[in-house]
Amino acid sequence: MIRFRLKELIAEKEFRERRVITMTEVANETGINRMTLSKIANHPGYSTVTDNLDRLCKYFNCRVDQLAEYLPED
Repeated sequence: MIRFRLKELIAEKEFRERRVITMTEVANETGINRMTLSKIANHPGYSTVTDNLDRLCKYFNCRVDQLAEYLPED
């Protein structure tokens, strides 16, 4: 299963920039629907398109492997 680290990346960016970052802000900056971001953040195994991954990596200035990780299912 793929696990997205969206919440962790938001928390790290908040810490670095010393401010609160909302899903609405991420949605506005990336052009990704807020509901889609919520699903990425809260639904394990949610499937999204690579364009969304590209936009999130650009926003967080990160690599794909920092945004998502593979977790083998038992």
